[in-house]
Amino acid sequence: MFSETIQKLIDQFSRFPTVGPRTASRFVFYLIKLPKERVEELVLSIQALKEKIRYCSFCFNPFETNKESDLCDICENRNRDRNLLCVVEKEVDLITIEKTKRYKGLYFILGGTVSTLRKADVEKLKINELIERIKSPQKFGIATFKELIIATNPTPEGKATAILIERTIKENLKTGLPKITHLGLGLPIGAELEYADDETLQSAFEGRK
Repeated sequence: MFSETIQKLIDQFSRFPTVGPRTASRFVFYLIKLPKERVEELVLSIQALKEKIRYCSFCFNPFETNKESDLCDICENRNRDRNLLCVVEKEVDLITIEKTKRYKGLYFILGGTVSTLRKADVEKLKINELIERIKSPQKFGIATFKELIIATNPTPEGKATAILIERTIKENLKTGLPKITHLGLGLPIGAELEYADDETLQSAFEGRK
């Protein structure tokens, strides 16, 4: 139906999260109409993304590689409460929580959720890395974590992931287990953190249990 060049780019965009072939085709035809210099600007921005952005060695939050430290600004900030660790599914959840300016602890990005407990699904998550950070926080200049806040989304997948995290941590940590809490009331069932307003998120953090 489409030329090979157009179809190839549609296929590339279709690999993006939540983007189907119809939306991908809109992206492609939008690019076709753009002036050449705008397209070149987009290409350069994508190249810079791969060259200048890396993951924080502690929380896996992407950050600009314009400094010698391998920690992001949040993890490097000594004014944060380094006894609190908030576990989120993805980067956008961290950003959403930070915008509220209510949470002052550290973060850990899991990298997704599981809908089943199949080994392949579980292995995609950074649960082993999370356990390592709770076991040996001294490697990152942290004394100990007193509370672990599991802030997965109140969706079926998020709940299954939260249960898996808590169970795995308790199985692997016989001593030095931090208090484990979950976000409280305020977030409706099936909602996602990135769409919650500041007041709702504040209520969820204050009501964690």
